[in-house]
Amino acid sequence: MGWSAVAVPYASYLRVYEPLAAFPEPERSHWKRYAAAGHLPTAQDELRQSLADLVPVPPVPVPVHESQDAFVVVADEVTHICPWRTRLRAWLALEQLQEELPAPVLDAVLPPLVRRQTAADYDLWRVANPDARPWIRSATWHVPVRWFVLFDDAEREFEPGGVCASDDDGDEKRRSAPVLRYRAPMVQARRRVARGLRVLRDSLEEGPLIDGLVDVGRWLEEFHPRSLVELDYGGLVHAIPESRLAGDHSAAEVAEGLAALREGDGARAAETYARLTARWRGVRELQYAS
Repeated sequence: MGWSAVAVPYASYLRVYEPLAAFPEPERSHWKRYAAAGHLPTAQDELRQSLADLVPVPPVPVPVHESQDAFVVVADEVTHICPWRTRLRAWLALEQLQEELPAPVLDAVLPPLVRRQTAADYDLWRVANPDARPWIRSATWHVPVRWFVLFDDAEREFEPGGVCASDDDGDEKRRSAPVLRYRAPMVQARRRVARGLRVLRDSLEEGPLIDGLVDVGRWLEEFHPRSLVELDYGGLVHAIPESRLAGDHSAAEVAEGLAALREGDGARAAETYARLTARWRGVRELQYAS
């Protein structure tokens, strides 16, 4: 049996959905019409559109025009919008890529001339859009531990994969991929970040974990207080066996570790953190498997 679609890359996503009232006109009216139309794209649609720009030679690392699409969630009869902002996210991803890849590899993927022109375009765009920020953050081959701080295990949603169609010959069945996500009210997510930071600063020295959580907290402050925050395992569901996904309660483990630190039980906190990081290290190492 095969999946109904190939999920590349293996990425997780942290998204913010803002209520329609958070958007100024004329953008608010655009999103209202967009949501009412009902033909809403999926995460796979966004991924296919992004990958299509990498096919030309030379590749187009950043779309020429900003996407007019979004993810839509209706909660308590309120429509919430998460704009894709694919162009902005492509610029940000390119900056990160230049920090992660060796120069010869980067030159092979994206020629220097293409990168210089892309950087110049971004500089000009930032002058006209100094306050722009993405509604979506992504991470490849893992979920950053700090993201789990925003959620409670009760907000976890797991949907197993299932048969959704037959091929033309009627023999091979296609399967829908499983879904694993968390979704929390913004006020709760911010409160958990603040509590987590207090515990970490009281127990640990400044470092990447604290710095990363501070960064996430500042990002959340950019949005409407009645927004929703979502952590989606995205393409990772294709890299992790479904039985492991069903038993994955990483947010609960992070909460357990923070509770142990708050109670002064460093040994239990270290054990919980080691178990969590070991599991996610195993996922990250899959990217090097042949």
